[in-house]
Amino acid sequence: MDRRLKVAVQNRATVDALYKALLGQGHMDKVALLIASDLEYWFHGPPGRQHMMRILTGESAPNRAGFRFEPRSMTAIGDCVITEGWEGQAYWVHVWTLKNGFITKFREYFNTWLVVKDLRPAQATTAVAWVEEDQKQVEKITLWQSQPRDLYRRSLPGLLLAI
Repeated sequence: MDRRLKVAVQNRATVDALYKALLGQGHMDKVALLIASDLEYWFHGPPGRQHMMRILTGESAPNRAGFRFEPRSMTAIGDCVITEGWEGQAYWVHVWTLKNGFITKFREYFNTWLVVKDLRPAQATTAVAWVEEDQKQVEKITLWQSQPRDLYRRSLPGLLLAI
């Protein structure tokens, strides 16, 4: 297996373990082993919707926060893992960046369409994505875009994430 693809698969497994630990009984000790102590965080969405950050900082208990993160899709692209889901009236996307097996950056998007693009010049190395649904390697310029099945008629702000 290509080294880049192997890293993407391992990163996806790490983020999957994080969600499973949160959805179980809130095993924060397991979560703490996956996240760097100096986690970089960025949020885009309506005020007061930083649910995952509240859970990660211990402000809210995972199963008592009034919000459950159950990803509908999970895609690994190199050192990033993108998850998306739907909870009640909120569509969310998380972008986790990993380094050496630890989560070092976290971007949280609420009620926002997200498009992830590789903006490097054509001669640069093509990014490799591990797509859960197809279980195959994908090489393309638009690496990922929101697929909120329940929100196809809603108008939400859009963002472009360049990696």
